[in-house]
Amino acid sequence: MLKGLLSVLLVLAALSSAMGKPEKTTPKEKKEKRIPQTLSRGWGDQLIWAQTYEEALFWSRSKNKPLMVIFHLEDCPHSQSLKKAFAEDKDIQKLVDEEFVILNLVYETTDKHLSPDGQYVPRILFVDPSMTVRADITGRYSNRMYAYEPADMKLLLSNMQRALKFLKTEL
Repeated sequence: MLKGLLSVLLVLAALSSAMGKPEKTTPKEKKEKRIPQTLSRGWGDQLIWAQTYEEALFWSRSKNKPLMVIFHLEDCPHSQSLKKAFAEDKDIQKLVDEEFVILNLVYETTDKHLSPDGQYVPRILFVDPSMTVRADITGRYSNRMYAYEPADMKLLLSNMQRALKFLKTEL
């Protein structure tokens, strides 16, 4: 009986040590590193992005900077082309880095003020530090007032400067 019990314990010990060994990886798997997903989602990896709308509002108020909210979808071709143009525009990246709190969202917020003319993507809205959505800062389309295209980077830069000007004159 004692021999049987020792045999069973020996088998269990061998099984548990074999199961506890990590799986061997092939050299190919070691070379392919996954790039971690950042809050920028490709809109500007060197920028500091807020994680949530509430956090962005807090930063905007405490730093007295306007908030830029970018709504987009990862699988939307319009969002992808706008993202590429936005990330490559050095003037926009510099101004955003120095003067704005920024947030990009792939989902809608509960704040209905962030969709004054509907929920579509991509769209960019500005919120001032008093937490007022600047519905008067629009893009060039009358049916999608907050939509921008890659060719609209100069207009977006101009609207960013308007948001800063309003900040200085109204607050």
